[in-house]
Amino acid sequence: MKSDVEIAQAATMLPITKVAAELGLTEDDIELYGKYKAKVSLKVWDRVKERPNGKLVLVTAINPTPAGEGKTTTTVGLGDAFHKLGRKSIIALREPSLGPCFGVKGGAAGGGYAQVVPMEDINLHFTGDIHAVTTANNLLAAIIDNHIHHGNELGIDIRRIAFRRVVDLNDRALRSTIVALGGKANGMPRETGFDIAVASEFMAILCLAADLEDFKARVNRIVVGYSYADKPVTVADLKVAGALTALFKDAIKPNLVQTLEGTPAFVHGGPFANIAHGCNTLMASKFALKLADVLVTEAGFGADLGAEKFIDIKCRFAGFQPDAVVIVATVRALKMHGGVAKADLGKENVEALEKGLANLQKHIENVQSFGLPAVVAVNAFPTDTKAELDRLVQICTGIGAEVSVSEVWARGGEGGVDLAKKVEAAFAKKGDFKFLYDVNAPIKEKINTIATKIYGADGVNFTAAASKTIDQLTAMGLDKTPICMAKTQYSFSDDATKLGRPSGFKITVREVRASVGAGFLVAIAGEIMTMPGLPKKPAAEVIDIDNNGVIGGLF
Repeated sequence: MKSDVEIAQAATMLPITKVAAELGLTEDDIELYGKYKAKVSLKVWDRVKERPNGKLVLVTAINPTPAGEGKTTTTVGLGDAFHKLGRKSIIALREPSLGPCFGVKGGAAGGGYAQVVPMEDINLHFTGDIHAVTTANNLLAAIIDNHIHHGNELGIDIRRIAFRRVVDLNDRALRSTIVALGGKANGMPRETGFDIAVASEFMAILCLAADLEDFKARVNRIVVGYSYADKPVTVADLKVAGALTALFKDAIKPNLVQTLEGTPAFVHGGPFANIAHGCNTLMASKFALKLADVLVTEAGFGADLGAEKFIDIKCRFAGFQPDAVVIVATVRALKMHGGVAKADLGKENVEALEKGLANLQKHIENVQSFGLPAVVAVNAFPTDTKAELDRLVQICTGIGAEVSVSEVWARGGEGGVDLAKKVEAAFAKKGDFKFLYDVNAPIKEKINTIATKIYGADGVNFTAAASKTIDQLTAMGLDKTPICMAKTQYSFSDDATKLGRPSGFKITVREVRASVGAGFLVAIAGEIMTMPGLPKKPAAEVIDIDNNGVIGGLF
């Protein structure tokens, strides 16, 4: 059996100019990055903005397990399936972070015969957008320390600097650091730390900005810390928004690539859904909705994280909403949620499946609570039995969700035609769309609503530090924003070991961070880290390159 990277390397790609032409884009509308990648000029928006939007399909999933679900693979395959049905379709994905590429999760280009290509380029550096995020973030961090070194005219309290440095790698040793050691010439020593680049506020701004002007306005609003007079200090106070925005002159433009079957694909922006808001850029999505009849996009991890944030954060800012939601699951993963060990997932176990289906059922209920129709995509494995599949279909249809067995990993778009037809039928079932909470509600009320309504928690415990920050943000008038929850992706709770559909638990919020430029507040729950670590055997150990430049080991 060929690996993902071998399948991708064997593909015959179309020139990106031909892919662009399918969307009605000329060579003057795109900026080439070689033969198979391009950025789309922002000037295209003026030509297409009055067109009606196409249909928007959001792909999400159950809480992920080591058994695998295949959300990105399903997104790619579904886009190809619509293409096969004669629809003018496009997909929109996030850019992979180098952290998981060299860690445990791998890349984010899909898998099998449902991939975006060139896979190696997309997973490794791509067009440099994440490097722009890293550089801008660290330039701002350097400017903060430089300002303090040269007299601290703004009176920044070095104990309350809220802006951290970033690197796009998993490096646990950088979570907590001390900078400026070595004497007066090196600045003022202080405690700080690093986050992974995709958790940077600059990444969130890149993904939520409507255009360059909006980008600069958001950068100006970034709160870098607080003064001794207890006032927020912003980028506008430091007068560097123009320089920081200049680093995104090209990065803000959507990246155009293709699937293995030649379906156009935007891959742009890359925040994680467990520690950030987990959606591709608003720019890519709004362009895609004008250029195609159907946009298939994904939000990270389970629907409790990615889908909730897509709806309550991205859709608020963008002014659009999904027409249907696909929830990806596997029989294997559901059995793991039902208590089966990974080594035993190949054995039929309807009882464990039924227990694990409670996880899927909660996600379906959550999607329906937004007034959106849900379609379940069962990512097929050879070990799935008829009894297991029949029971899965029976339970899902009983609560109003269509089910399709998807074979896009093995068969590409052809394996997703049934899913595409059921999604198309679901468009007519869309109800009265509504957000989960009123954005003007108090901070604790919004967090409590997410925890109780989406996670099924009994309530929220706030640490003293979190409560103090919430009071300060409210007093400063920074409370009228959406909430971006940062918690484990593996469970509805903030405890990664509580699989299935746990009950009788509370969420503990230990910290709240203000991402004023992004336009939301980040509530950090449980033990979630904003800088991941590498596993004992990282993927970096199997990635290699030969003398001809051919890469192996990527997945």
